[in-house]
Amino acid sequence: MSKQEGTPAFKKVLIIDDTYVDRFVAERNIKKYAFADEVITKESALAALEYLAGLSGTPEHLPQLIFLDIRMPEMDGFGFLAEYEKLSDSVKKNCIIMMLTTSLNPVDHDRANANPYVQRFLNKPLNKEQLAGLARENGN
Repeated sequence: MSKQEGTPAFKKVLIIDDTYVDRFVAERNIKKYAFADEVITKESALAALEYLAGLSGTPEHLPQLIFLDIRMPEMDGFGFLAEYEKLSDSVKKNCIIMMLTTSLNPVDHDRANANPYVQRFLNKPLNKEQLAGLARENGN
């Protein structure tokens, strides 16, 4: 996964997904393939925003990478992005966002790709090849 075998590509990642099974699979694969030292999971966009805002004064504790589900109740991934834009610059400079979905809707893909905070749009479930590609792209 990284330059040195067994060395995680990222220190900390955040998974935001309302579906337990999707969170479980993503977390399991991230750990199984040594993609990150630490995995934080949040089941709602609101909980994730609160978590990130709470770490804005300590950027070294922020997740380097955020896996964000598009379809969630209460606030979807695009609503999260609108609120994320209001967070401090320390948060926005230290976090990379990857949108996750099972959606085949091209409008979703276009909206995600047009957002300045979204690096990539990925289909669920996260797998070894996707994680290896992300590690390579981000210099790990």
